[in-house]
Amino acid sequence: MNTNETVEQHLKYNNVHSLILIPTPIAENKVDNITLDVRNAIENTLFFVVENLRTARRFIKAVNKSIDIDTLEFFELSKGFDTKELHAFLGSNFLRGNIGLMSEAGCPAIADPGSLVVQWCHRHKINVNPLVGPSSIILSLMASGFNGQNFAFHGYLPNKKPELITKIKWMQTQIQRTAETQIFIETPYRNRFMIETILSCIQGNEQLCVCIDLDAPTMQIINLPKSGWNAIDLDQFHKRPAVFLLGK
Repeated sequence: MNTNETVEQHLKYNNVHSLILIPTPIAENKVDNITLDVRNAIENTLFFVVENLRTARRFIKAVNKSIDIDTLEFFELSKGFDTKELHAFLGSNFLRGNIGLMSEAGCPAIADPGSLVVQWCHRHKINVNPLVGPSSIILSLMASGFNGQNFAFHGYLPNKKPELITKIKWMQTQIQRTAETQIFIETPYRNRFMIETILSCIQGNEQLCVCIDLDAPTMQIINLPKSGWNAIDLDQFHKRPAVFLLGK
């Protein structure tokens, strides 16, 4: 690239390709319900930005065993990745072909660092092509029966209990004021702690919905008022991926 040339100009004048947002299964290795577009994108892409390299490689191989993984190039958005290295990977490889973006599970750029890649592409006028696939957030909202017209996703809530209680009480206020469904996630080994903390805060007519192992044979969707949760064995949710929803 000429030193007087911006990245955007360089890409613009060199037949640049597209960013393909490739959804991955929520339930591990469940590839039977991926769309034809997703399958075609994987089979025709050589460059990938992924949240988890091991998961991405397993998924690609499950989609098509004939793909030679060693011919593919990956950039992993692992903790503490170098932003300059990411930009260099994008800037050079968009000249060679499409780049696929994958989350560890579900839709890329939703509750994962892939949104940084999408932002970069928009800044440099690169086409962004989102493909249809599963989202644990949307699936949980669908299954909850809560307000699907007005909802908010908060990602991970505060780790320490006092701040967590403050956040939950704030969400309750939002539900009471606007009927806005509140959606959030937690590290699976803290599921019992999260549920018990939520139940200790509920005072009105809010209900808690917990969606466990979405899209897997072991999936459970439980939506109950505070009193109904007394009969539920919370130990059964230990270390199982969950989405939490508060609503009414």
